[in-house]
Amino acid sequence: MGYTREELPVHTKSNSLFNHLETMPGDPIFGLMSQYAKDPAEFKASLTIGVYRDEDGKPWVLPTVKKVEKMIAEDVATNHEYLPMEGLGAFVESARDLLFGNPSPDLTSRIGSLQTISGTGAVHLGARFLNDSLQPKRIWVSDPTWGNHHAIFDIAAPDVEQKMYPYYDAATCSLNFSGMMSTLEEQAQPGDLILLHACAHNPTGIDPTKDQWKQIADLCERKHLFPFFDSAYQGFASGDVDEDAWAVRHFVSRNTLELVVAQSFSKNFGLYGQRVGAFHIVTSSEEARDKALSHLIYLQRAEISNPPVYGARIVAFILQNAELRREWEQDLLIMSGRIKTMRAALFGELLKLNTPGNWQHIVDQNGMFSYTGLSEKQVLALRKEHIYLLTSGRASISGLNGENVALVAKAIDKVVRETGDAPASAV
Repeated sequence: MGYTREELPVHTKSNSLFNHLETMPGDPIFGLMSQYAKDPAEFKASLTIGVYRDEDGKPWVLPTVKKVEKMIAEDVATNHEYLPMEGLGAFVESARDLLFGNPSPDLTSRIGSLQTISGTGAVHLGARFLNDSLQPKRIWVSDPTWGNHHAIFDIAAPDVEQKMYPYYDAATCSLNFSGMMSTLEEQAQPGDLILLHACAHNPTGIDPTKDQWKQIADLCERKHLFPFFDSAYQGFASGDVDEDAWAVRHFVSRNTLELVVAQSFSKNFGLYGQRVGAFHIVTSSEEARDKALSHLIYLQRAEISNPPVYGARIVAFILQNAELRREWEQDLLIMSGRIKTMRAALFGELLKLNTPGNWQHIVDQNGMFSYTGLSEKQVLALRKEHIYLLTSGRASISGLNGENVALVAKAIDKVVRETGDAPASAV
């Protein structure tokens, strides 16, 4: 029996259908950025969000990207038509070859790839696809990991239990490899997913050695774990795209593991706002690849229909032109080199100040971030000095430059001495 028009409930401010909802917590990184922006201090430093900044603390549009943007703008054939559901073909192929290193025809026939909304979209698509197709009971995630990994799996794969494997040893500011391996050996079950950072681990900046990667691959084979790689920093960790893809390529080269990779172009092309990414699945047969790809495209259609074209055009243009690619690789060296220089500068300033503790880990880590070893209490004290980093102690090294690094070091020295708590690097 339906309502008459007069009987329909009237929803007011006091009885909205949504009043029962609890307010969700905001994102801590973007919240901290807002706090930094409102800080009126003449000197302040933001070591928060993972974006590259130049020596003047400004966003840096890669010269190669600028050049290609101009070429695209002047191309009379450029249009804004829909892309296929799997994305721009030239981009998808280029992304695949960048990651897997110009794979052989046999391997190419077993890789399914499609364009996504950057790395976040790739992780989301992969989580939903694996949840539906493999129905895993658990996913093993490093402790710590990128915070959004948890939220994505909560939403896209809510029935998959998230388990943490030890990764960061706070006592030594180094990789807890033995803890990682023993936990997975003893507790992981066949069919479990394992989330791995391909390089420049976020947030710690600590990566396994090649020998350790081999042992991780051995364990995945032995325990029948399914690897899910997140590749957000290829070329940004070492400055060499091949070196930074080594772990993924090693797993694939064994021909014993099916796996997936979420790939982002935000960092290595500086295309943060263009949301350029890809998702790849490596299967044991071409038939399995085709079936899996059909399911991925089906999901893509329901979620976003078609990925955006502009950023994908830029990436494809650069990667498919030998001269432009060489120029882009020089851009990568500039970015990765400046970050390494700032690591060394911060380390050097702390040594000059004779700051209590061992700070070697700052230069031993790589990529955009450093897990400084600073406690939450020290981080909060730094905010009173107008220096912003996450309460975990993660610092975005790109936020340092020649003008502020000494002042940041002095502030760190001050709070370490005041709290009497100093990190001790592994020796």
